[in-house]
Amino acid sequence: MRLSVVCRFLALTFLMVTTYVFIRSYTNFNLKTIRLPRWLAHSPSPSVSVVKSKCGLSKSCPTDYFAFKICSGAANVVGPSLCFENHMIMSPVKNNVGRGLNIALVNGSTGTMLKHGFFDMYSGDPKNLEKFLKEIPEDTLVLVASYDDPGTKMNDNIRTLFSNLGSSHAKQLGYRDSWVFLGARNLRSKSPFEQFIKNVPETNKYEGWPELLELEGCVPRKVF
Repeated sequence: MRLSVVCRFLALTFLMVTTYVFIRSYTNFNLKTIRLPRWLAHSPSPSVSVVKSKCGLSKSCPTDYFAFKICSGAANVVGPSLCFENHMIMSPVKNNVGRGLNIALVNGSTGTMLKHGFFDMYSGDPKNLEKFLKEIPEDTLVLVASYDDPGTKMNDNIRTLFSNLGSSHAKQLGYRDSWVFLGARNLRSKSPFEQFIKNVPETNKYEGWPELLELEGCVPRKVF
């Protein structure tokens, strides 16, 4: 009787161990043979969500750097967009962009958005933009995107103010040019964050306008 009980116990134990080994081997086999999509290839496991970089950048910014992305308008059809630290400050979707120059001011130490607005450089009053630029406080980052026409009402005072923010192209900005820029108040050298395309009928991508521009990167915190 006792021998029969022992045999049943050993048989049950063997069955449990065999089942465990089978299940574990099957699971390992599946994990090894499933091929993940490329966009998940570097994730620890398929159940872990993918972490996207701020503002859709190709890679994350280092510590003490701010992520940004600036897109100019496309002709006079699609408005510009300005993103900073994954916060879309201005865009057509938010319905807060307009013809001319679209500008956002951000605190260079905290990354806090201070003020934003757009200035019509075709039929608007350039004095409004002059006043805006002159009142920019210290340690402020300035994000700029053109739309349609950024240069018709551009004057020497405005060009100088933008140059003082670190722009290399403000002095030649003209009718329907494309321009994106990130600078700062009283920058001692030229900003590395700037793109510019001249309106040239023979080379324009769109009829009457050059192609849109995209500028993205990582700007150091309170370095200016």
